[in-house]
Amino acid sequence: MMLHGTMTINSRGHLEIGGCDTVQLASTFGTPLYVVDEELFRQNCREYYRAFTEKYGAEVIYAAKTLLTLAICRLVEEEGLGMDVVSGGELYTALQAKFPMSRVYFHGNNKSREELRLALEARVGRFVVDNLYELEMLNQLAGEMHSRADVILRLTPGVEAHTHEYIKTGQIDSKFGLVIENGQALSGVKLALEMDHIALHGLHCHIGSQIFKLDSYAHAAGVMMDFAARVARETGWVPSELDLGGGLGIYYAEGDQPRPVAEYADVIMRAVREKAMTHGLPVPRVIVEPGRSISGPAGTTLYTVGAVKDIPGVRKYVAVDGGMGDNPRPALYQSRYEACVANKAAAPAEEVVSIAGKCCESGDMLIWDIALPRVEPGDILAVSCTGAYNYSMSMNYNRLPRPAMVLVKDGRADIIVERETYADLLRNDVIPERLRKSRRLNVASAR
Repeated sequence: MMLHGTMTINSRGHLEIGGCDTVQLASTFGTPLYVVDEELFRQNCREYYRAFTEKYGAEVIYAAKTLLTLAICRLVEEEGLGMDVVSGGELYTALQAKFPMSRVYFHGNNKSREELRLALEARVGRFVVDNLYELEMLNQLAGEMHSRADVILRLTPGVEAHTHEYIKTGQIDSKFGLVIENGQALSGVKLALEMDHIALHGLHCHIGSQIFKLDSYAHAAGVMMDFAARVARETGWVPSELDLGGGLGIYYAEGDQPRPVAEYADVIMRAVREKAMTHGLPVPRVIVEPGRSISGPAGTTLYTVGAVKDIPGVRKYVAVDGGMGDNPRPALYQSRYEACVANKAAAPAEEVVSIAGKCCESGDMLIWDIALPRVEPGDILAVSCTGAYNYSMSMNYNRLPRPAMVLVKDGRADIIVERETYADLLRNDVIPERLRKSRRLNVASAR
């Protein structure tokens, strides 16, 4: 496993993160356990801030869907970034963390009336409107509330990103945005400009996630600026903001080749500026939405090894006490991860095994065919780069409680998400009175 951030191997041969021995973390807090490297999370935020905000005056908004807790909100705020939320629940979390609402962008392809009302009451900085239905509803709601909604329109630029089919979003056949090519986008802009309670500020696109080829971003920026020029010619309106989404890829396993954030910023800004000059337009304020590239590398998940099953000549399965319940990504779209045996981090690899989860599904496999030191029950397995889309996509399949999460820095570990209990699993369960009555009757009959 590639070490990154504050990871190191201590004198006991154990993996250490943020100055904390991961074997001790597992003993103290139990497993599965999400571990967030605070210093690396902050460092990733600062890298974006330097590359985009300090150098170009662009705005960086953290994509909360990748990892969101009250403590994470505080880190993002302290590092000077805005926040992209996509649901009432994410917005509520930001509200409870007292995150500045002026720096919140509200995304989502099917916002409910209640969510829009909550966002209007909170006075979020921008609504990223996905479709005409939402635009009409937002205009009506804002009117009823004697307010005005600050809007960016999400468009579909028709750019094919080089990534997994499930995380492409910029192609024409997408559930997101108004398509440029067929005229929907232009109609949406004209409609927004006519509305009394909508203040249209700019345009938005997002082409996908886990992207390594920066030319995809340059192409998307060019398409968006060409469209901005067409809009200016037909309506006289010039977008003052251009949100180009996020999606920069990170290292998960061998073969991944992430690009430096500074290079990503230079490519985007060069493309926007060149197109602005070509069309005689002012350079809009650029906005980017990194998520995975901030939270992903900062997260590690610790598991305890249980059953070891060797099928001679076929495969050796090593089962851990978590799996698709705390990390559904391998089951959803064949995501790859690296890992090490945290209590044998300095030991050489001796065997090739496959890491199985404990859910009652054949597809609950975390890692296929990984070389590790000899693995035994009770060992602690550390899977790296699990900060993005792990906790946020976790579930209670098989009635498994979600893991705890700790924030580590300078030898200190603080709980930021408590471990769910079995009682938590039943908290919202209700037995209707008619079933209670039928049980009493059945008991009485049995007597």
